[in-house]
Amino acid sequence: MLEWMVWTLPTAMVFTGLALLLSGMAVWGKLSPPVARRGFLRIETDRGDRLYIGLISAAVVLAVWIAVTDLSMWLALLSALLVALVIGIWG
Repeated sequence: MLEWMVWTLPTAMVFTGLALLLSGMAVWGKLSPPVARRGFLRIETDRGDRLYIGLISAAVVLAVWIAVTDLSMWLALLSALLVALVIGIWG
């Protein structure tokens, strides 16, 4: 049915991953309410804030990577995940 769309499966995987991530964060928030703290971002954030900032930062890293370099997209993905992870842990 959607064979004409090249990005159907990768797009579905991204949105499924985001849905699972948000569902997991909701369950985690019910089990252990988030506590705001200050990290290297210099603002008080809880884990949901850091997740949002990390996802936006990862998207920016990927967009800049595409615009600036012709290196492997696997390196871009690794860099974006690293940025999101660092923000999530120490942000």
